[in-house]
Amino acid sequence: MINSLIQKVISKRIPQIENFMSNPLDVQQQVFSYLIDESKATIWGKFYDYASIKDWETFNERVPINDYEALLPFFNRIRAGENNVLWSSQIKCFSKSSGTTSTKSKFIPVSEEALTDSHYKGGKDMLALYCNNYPESKLFDGKNVALGGSRQENDLNDDIFCGDVSAIIIDNLPLWAEILRIPRKDIALMSEWEEKLKLMVESVSAANVASLSGVPSWMMVLLKHVLEYNRKATIAEVWQNLEVYFHGGVSFVPYRAQFDAIVGKPINYMETYNASEGFFGLQDRRDDDSLLLLLDYGIYYEFIAADDEQEKVINLSKVKEGINYVMLISTNAGLWRYKIGDTITFTHTTPYRFKITGRTKHFINACGEEVIVDNATKALEAACKATDAIIGEYTAAPVFADYYCHQWLIEFEKEPSDMQLFVEVLDATLQAVNSDYEAKRYKDMVLKFPMVQKLPRHTFYSWLKSKNRLGGQYKIPRLFNTREYADDILKMIK
Repeated sequence: MINSLIQKVISKRIPQIENFMSNPLDVQQQVFSYLIDESKATIWGKFYDYASIKDWETFNERVPINDYEALLPFFNRIRAGENNVLWSSQIKCFSKSSGTTSTKSKFIPVSEEALTDSHYKGGKDMLALYCNNYPESKLFDGKNVALGGSRQENDLNDDIFCGDVSAIIIDNLPLWAEILRIPRKDIALMSEWEEKLKLMVESVSAANVASLSGVPSWMMVLLKHVLEYNRKATIAEVWQNLEVYFHGGVSFVPYRAQFDAIVGKPINYMETYNASEGFFGLQDRRDDDSLLLLLDYGIYYEFIAADDEQEKVINLSKVKEGINYVMLISTNAGLWRYKIGDTITFTHTTPYRFKITGRTKHFINACGEEVIVDNATKALEAACKATDAIIGEYTAAPVFADYYCHQWLIEFEKEPSDMQLFVEVLDATLQAVNSDYEAKRYKDMVLKFPMVQKLPRHTFYSWLKSKNRLGGQYKIPRLFNTREYADDILKMIK
């Protein structure tokens, strides 16, 4: 009875998804008008005279592009308890995420509208699209193991909840979603990761698990502990009815082989693009790993071509396939023209589908090579295929000596059959997918042959633990333009 009710709840979204796929620009215009109208009486809206903004062109001319530091003074006022600053409704939650800026951590406002019309709608659409693609699914006959974050202290106001976005979502889940999820909320929201991991393993091992959701790196940690606890060789022996893993947060390509091996039977994989700032994309087709841009979520999208030095902003009507864009968002939580820090490339524009290519601050550009995470993913995938290797975790950074080269720090689940070939394929593929890298590698004149440093098992886990960064919200920095992370990680093995 309950399962059929849940299915009815989520199935209602399919016609609405089809609507924004068919009428994307109209839907985005409706979102734009809604955001401006709701915010015209806020402190921000009065300053920029939102009441007189009738079109995107005026908005583009009048309202500045912002990053976290630009909006931080406003965030701090809200976190201290002030209302009507950036958004009209009271902000009762802030999402804490690892800092990619000058701050150690970021605190992003999450409104009730953002929870309902973005994060929860994203979860509902994820299930709706999955069931639409797999009508034979028995997803609702079992439970979903969801990796949750933890609550954090708010030193400015005890009445405002601060925590990882997954913790905020779990703490406020609608009844239909809470019924499906394990472990219990008190375990899911624990702050001490290693104790939480132990209790999670104990509480979920005997359940009828049909689905998993969470960041691949931390989900893999959980699954390995489940196997150890149950003394089994594969996850399929523990959870016979497991059918799908909903993943996001980092590229799944380096993890796919690991999951195939540890699960021990074919399952489905579905990518999601959910962040502290909102829910942006879902994999909507079985035969295409592009993500559908979600357009009726209270988020207005703008874009800047990543290589445009003039930073000309366009809206969705002007984007083209194959161009690397920096994404800006204006949201129903008061993030205005906010640089989220991700770059994407559209694979289709009817409807709008895309792939995440990297982060604006996660790249290597020691000498003009402009290597982004998407390049690294493709190169590592090719190197693994050529040498039958499986990568656990990795990061890369430039080497600044009397020459330039890239150093790759890699923790292998399965070592390459030929390490020299692995590095050669890595280098050759980077040249094939990145003409700037290829030019700098020409005859070793600027950029030398890359170095690969094999790391002992659990090095990255130990490094995160030493930084008090255990938990699903923390990610390994894949590429970085300085040696800040690489040198620190290398200290772990000395």
